[in-house]
Amino acid sequence: MKRKKKIPLRKCVGCDERREKKELIRIVRSPEGEVDVDTTGKKPGRGAYLCPAKKCLKKAFKNKRIERNLQINLPPEIEDFLQGKINGNN
Repeated sequence: MKRKKKIPLRKCVGCDERREKKELIRIVRSPEGEVDVDTTGKKPGRGAYLCPAKKCLKKAFKNKRIERNLQINLPPEIEDFLQGKINGNN
């Protein structure tokens, strides 16, 4: 009998729903302190996951959930940068 492969789940910092890792967008803070969107899911650093939806991004920024998860203070222009990345994925 074959075993089913375990599908990794992650929690969206915006809506708090668990989803498959590949469905979410990973935002990563590198060891140097740079924040970027990780399209591969393999970049080194501390990560936070978001659904590819504007409402999740707004909620995550409003409640400073991304900052808490990445353990860094984010400048306001990062939200615009991430909004552009999310719009590019849809």
